[in-house]
Amino acid sequence: MERTLITPELYSIPAVFHPLLAGKAVYDSSCSTEARVYYIPSERCFLKSAPKGRLQREKDLTSFMSVRFPAPKVLAYLSDERDWLLTSAVEGEDCTHPDHLADPKRLCDLLAETLHAIHSLDTADCPVKDHPAGYFATAEANYRKGEWDLSYCDGAFATPEEAFAHLQANRYLLQKDTLLHGDYCLPNVMLKDWQVSGIIDLGNGGVGDRHVDLYWGAWTLRFNLKTDAYRQRFFDAYGRELIDQERLLLVSAAECFG
Repeated sequence: MERTLITPELYSIPAVFHPLLAGKAVYDSSCSTEARVYYIPSERCFLKSAPKGRLQREKDLTSFMSVRFPAPKVLAYLSDERDWLLTSAVEGEDCTHPDHLADPKRLCDLLAETLHAIHSLDTADCPVKDHPAGYFATAEANYRKGEWDLSYCDGAFATPEEAFAHLQANRYLLQKDTLLHGDYCLPNVMLKDWQVSGIIDLGNGGVGDRHVDLYWGAWTLRFNLKTDAYRQRFFDAYGRELIDQERLLLVSAAECFG
């Protein structure tokens, strides 16, 4: 996780959070252009800011998950001109740390077993009941805007039109029976002494189809390890009998459109 020491501009931050930041070492831990993330190590917390309305879902899902699985605790949420979410820091380092990448077989198996454990959790009372609805809406909106990246389908579709047609024809395949992380990548799984200390960045989760997380689990291993050699091992460790290749292909079509 990249962290850069900064001096935050307090005038741009709600006054309620000033005591956390004033006179403290503060690091920028942002990983996107949309959201700003401040890490305050002395307080063991993260303060995240995003456009108004963007962090409500993350707040709700983090609160839901934190009492069921290792995850950050929501300490405060404020929606004013922007959204502000304060969460506790999780101990350890994420799975992209060199010590973890240096043992790829162990990392692959742990990633699969952790995902299986998440997918085994009860979906009752989850605040996001229909993950596919938003998932397909985003894909369609981006297709209409001409925003796509065919690299996410790994050659399965030659054109965006072909990928979108496949998505439209087969969207009925996705289920709503599993609690998803929604962005299941190595940077979002924290380890301490090779034990899961927390899963983070839960804003894309909800009740949906396990193949969304399975797609991203295989994708992140290839991306971060620079090889696709662990894809089949990952599926075996998760439970190959639970995996449907047609639904994985459908997810790859959707992911072409963000």
